Amino acid sequence: METKKSAGRWKLFAVIAVCAAPMIASYFTYYVIKPGAKNNYGAILDARMHPIPDLKLQSSEGGERELSDFKGKWLMLQVDAATCTEVCQRKLLEMRQLRLAQGKEMDRIERIWLITDTATISEQIKPGIAGTQLLRADRAKLDKWLPTEPTTKIEDHIYLIDPLGNLMMRFPKDADPNRVKKDLSKLLKASSIG
Repeated sequence: METKKSAGRWKLFAVIAVCAAPMIASYFTYYVIKPGAKNNYGAILDARMHPIPDLKLQSSEGGERELSDFKGKWLMLQVDAATCTEVCQRKLLEMRQLRLAQGKEMDRIERIWLITDTATISEQIKPGIAGTQLLRADRAKLDKWLPTEPTTKIEDHIYLIDPLGNLMMRFPKDADPNRVKKDLSKLLKASSIG
C-alpha cells in the first residue's frame, strides 16, 4: 500500500513539473537571458516627425516629379552629387543588388537617386545604375527633411519609404548589405501593401 502511495506521489510531481515547465522556462528566458530590444538593423523613423515635403524633383527627361508619384512602392532612396564618388557608386550597386535579392518581390521596390547638383552624370557609371530613378533635388530641402546620425550627413545613408509615402527607416553609414537585405525581406513579408 505504501509503495502505491509513493508511486502515485511521484506521478503527481511529474505531472506538476510538466505543467509548470513552460512557465518556468518563460520566466528564465525573460529575466535571465533577456531578449533583445530590437531585431531590425535600420533605424526606425517616426514619419510624423519627417513628413515628405514638396521637393519639385527634376527628372532626367526634364519633367517635374514628386516622391508621391511612386506611392504604392517601397522606395530605397540615396542622396549624392552627380560626380558620384566610389562610395556613392558602391551604395547604388548595393541598392540594385538588394532589390534583385528579393526575388519575386523585387518589383515592389523602386530605387531612387536624388542628385543634389547640376553636374553631368558620368557615362561610365550609367550601365551600373540602369533602372534607378535619377531625380535632381534641392540640397537645402533634403537637409531639412532627412534625419541623420550625429556624425553623419545625408549622403552616408540609404533611406526607406513605405508604399503609403512615409519615411520609415534609415540604414547606417557603411551599412552591411546582408543585414539590410534581412530588414527588407522582413518588411516585404510582413506587408501586404506595395
